[in-house]
Amino acid sequence: MTDVRQPLRGAYLPTISELHAFSACARTGSTTRAAYELSLTQSAISRSLGTLEERLGVRLFHRVRQRLVLSEAGTSFRREADRILDELDQAAMSVMAFGDQAQVLRLAVLPTFGKVWLVPRLRLFRAIMPTVTFDIVSRLDAVDFDADPFDATIQRSDMRPANAEFVPLMDERLVVVAAPEFLVGQGALEDGALARLPLLQQTTRPSLWLDWFRDAGIDPRSILRGPRFEHFDMVIAAAVSGLGIALVPEVLAEAELADGRLKLASERRLIVSAPYSLIYPERSAALDGFDAFKAWLESFRVGNSTGAG
Repeated sequence: MTDVRQPLRGAYLPTISELHAFSACARTGSTTRAAYELSLTQSAISRSLGTLEERLGVRLFHRVRQRLVLSEAGTSFRREADRILDELDQAAMSVMAFGDQAQVLRLAVLPTFGKVWLVPRLRLFRAIMPTVTFDIVSRLDAVDFDADPFDATIQRSDMRPANAEFVPLMDERLVVVAAPEFLVGQGALEDGALARLPLLQQTTRPSLWLDWFRDAGIDPRSILRGPRFEHFDMVIAAAVSGLGIALVPEVLAEAELADGRLKLASERRLIVSAPYSLIYPERSAALDGFDAFKAWLESFRVGNSTGAG
């Protein structure tokens, strides 16, 4: 029986110092300039390059008139080397973010909800739990807690993955809004009149206007015209500029409605069946500060259906 042995992984894996040397030489085209950039000697850079090429068994650079020019293999390797170094840098900064904090909660949040509702309120939570900080990213699609590095999300409940817990926070109550000048001489409009106006579309929620007009009993086939935008904050900005009529969650347009940049263009409201919710895997309940954060979010539901606080 033939003994087939797999090569030792460490024998061909580059070291971090070799990757840094390679990346700097690819950037500068010179071991001398790379050495200056990395605060090393030129001979140390040359040794790292030689060792790296020996490990990989390929020539990464051609030496052309005292300048380093990437080979075809080097060009391909550079993309991966730069990506690895960037990911290591991000990983290090993520760990450093813990600092002297007891806990960092890693959250994925719907972009406009995070910007308009959550982030402006976090100072209130920080006042009661100063040892907890946050690492927050925007996320439009559902999270897989087995694969994604998040402790929780704030998204609609219909985005909850299997085996995750969720706490409803507030209804998504849709309203139709427009800039005041768009409605000059008109008050609230009937749905038939709305259907004849430019309707601002959101690409990630393309069925919103369909749902609105279906709920009104109006044939919705002609209402998918109009400019398209990815996020609600873009849709709201387009409505403020007078580009058309927008259908948006009321909680996300409160500031614009309060200061008069937008007006309600319909007296009707449509409540979406999937409320904004805190969604989390069971393991997150054991994190320091998580129960306090969950309770703090739930407090906005008391006596206030929008949770506007």
